[in-house]
Amino acid sequence: MERLVCLAIGYVFGLFQTSYIYGRMHGIDIRNHGSGNAGTTNMLRTMGTKAGAITLLGDAFKCVFAVLLVKLIFGAKYADILPLLSFYTAAGVILGHNFPFYLNFRGGKGIAATAGLILSLNWIMTLCGIVTFSTALILTHYVSLGSLLVYTGFMIELVIMGQCGVFGMTQNYLNEMYAIGAALTVLAFWMHRENIRRLLHHEERKTYLFHKKKS
Repeated sequence: MERLVCLAIGYVFGLFQTSYIYGRMHGIDIRNHGSGNAGTTNMLRTMGTKAGAITLLGDAFKCVFAVLLVKLIFGAKYADILPLLSFYTAAGVILGHNFPFYLNFRGGKGIAATAGLILSLNWIMTLCGIVTFSTALILTHYVSLGSLLVYTGFMIELVIMGQCGVFGMTQNYLNEMYAIGAALTVLAFWMHRENIRRLLHHEERKTYLFHKKKS
């Protein structure tokens, strides 16, 4: 039952669509501009660095706040499985972000929300994610590639750290957490399927944070 509650809490937090709200405050529906995605990259390209940064922080910290709320509610009774409950909460946030019912299930791709999960989970994984994404973006200027590499690294790190006892849970709960992590990874790749196609055909658009160049 607590797992369903965590999913529900996460989904409600995920409905806070930072890019959509910020865009509406400035008279546009971000889903009708650029790539049509209600996420950080499209905001960055469409409305600039400030809008992109606000979207990134808003979408990441809605996951952080959801996880904090779950820890506050269940921390005393389920202290031994809080990492697992955090995963259920984050999964709810990502689903709410990607598929908001009030926007006809047209949201983002869940990468910034996943960043919030990683930030809530472990500082080493956070550092690894930052290094991986930054390196990929600096070297290739492909946000989608950086995002997918972060997810791949996240899944590998999750299993390694879980088996090393970092999360302090028994194997059956660890396996459950791995399954959720794998499902989120598959979802992320599915949401980026068009980006993957463009990457394979060298058609993906590059992103430059501080200046523009022709790809």
